[in-house]
Amino acid sequence: MVLRVRINAGVMEQSAALTVGRGMGSPHLPDSLSFLHGHRDLKMARSAHAYVRGKTAQFYEWLADSQVAKIVPQGPAVWICGDCHVGNLGPLADGDGKIAIQIRDHDQAVIGNPAHDLIRLGLSLATAARGSHLPGVVTARMIEEMVEGYENAFADPDATTADSADEPAVVRTVRRRALGRSWRHLARERLDDIEPSIPLGRRFWPLDEEQRASLATIVAHPPVGDMILALDGKPHARQPTVADAAYWVKGCSSLGLWRFAVIIAMKGDKHRDYALIDLKDATAPIAPVAPGAVMPANQAERVVAAARALSPHLGERMATADCLGHAMFVRELMPQDMKIEVDQFTRREALKAARYLALVVGRAHARQMDVGMRRDWMAVLQRGRSGGMDAPSWLWQAVVALAARHEAGYLEHCRRYALMH
Repeated sequence: MVLRVRINAGVMEQSAALTVGRGMGSPHLPDSLSFLHGHRDLKMARSAHAYVRGKTAQFYEWLADSQVAKIVPQGPAVWICGDCHVGNLGPLADGDGKIAIQIRDHDQAVIGNPAHDLIRLGLSLATAARGSHLPGVVTARMIEEMVEGYENAFADPDATTADSADEPAVVRTVRRRALGRSWRHLARERLDDIEPSIPLGRRFWPLDEEQRASLATIVAHPPVGDMILALDGKPHARQPTVADAAYWVKGCSSLGLWRFAVIIAMKGDKHRDYALIDLKDATAPIAPVAPGAVMPANQAERVVAAARALSPHLGERMATADCLGHAMFVRELMPQDMKIEVDQFTRREALKAARYLALVVGRAHARQMDVGMRRDWMAVLQRGRSGGMDAPSWLWQAVVALAARHEAGYLEHCRRYALMH
């Protein structure tokens, strides 16, 4: 059952005061871009791990420029996340509220080389370990555990859960929090409010009348309107309408792109139900596409197709829309949708997290492969192991090379940020 807030009709009032961006009909003005650049730079200066998350383009540029690029194998052409870091994995609920840990971001998803997801995840885990002051030997063991978890996924790719004993504390904690969440948690976290209105301020900016009118049309018609009502369980009983909407300042990758938060109202006989949807500009991916791969030409359709292949829980509550010439993908946000945040790892938790998160990514890849493809890819991963390390040498070399490049890049970013502020 989809969790939605129910409030008596007539209660809803929009009373939030604008504290930032007053008078900005559109968020695409020079002063707003300056704010977004500063917001992004501050987030990336907070830690090397945050810097890695915000530098997807440099990841692929530096990987292509490195010597190790020549020995990275070309895996089966399947949908990959393309930006497979720890923060892009987490609990996702399906339309019935069932929770599974899956990939939660598909902006960069392409039909590409699964080795790229492994390298990006390995780099993310390595920088998280460094941020936890763990020695390099733990990072080496994490890469071994990651490979073992990934390979284990291919034994049962259709499984949706793992043995609870295998879950690291960071995953178990966020899963338990997700299980107990409701609209009030979602609204307070995403909107800083529990009433069905969006409080304008630093996180949410006003829209112009043309944008509002376009959003009203989008939610009232297929495919977005049908998706919302289908998840509600009453496909023909009610008409979704926009209760409130705003430009959403969120994420390093959203810089300069349109992103909207929209509260949907569905009027019943005695009450209204509300849902929160997220609309985001879809742009061309940075991740390399496999030779000969055929993907949807429309970038929003690409993102939705990837989500349905990699993360069924999320894919079933996504649709596409055109907003004033912008190809946008739309998803209904659920209270259970959360990201995995890594503040500090212990040695034991670091190893468990590496194995478990790679298992999740492995299942997302393996579900798309037939038996022969799985067998051939596993054979590739078994080759190239040397130096007593139980992981492919190309994976370890790529993580080491990229960790060094990102550490240097992070320190230079912090130097420039300090000089400017």
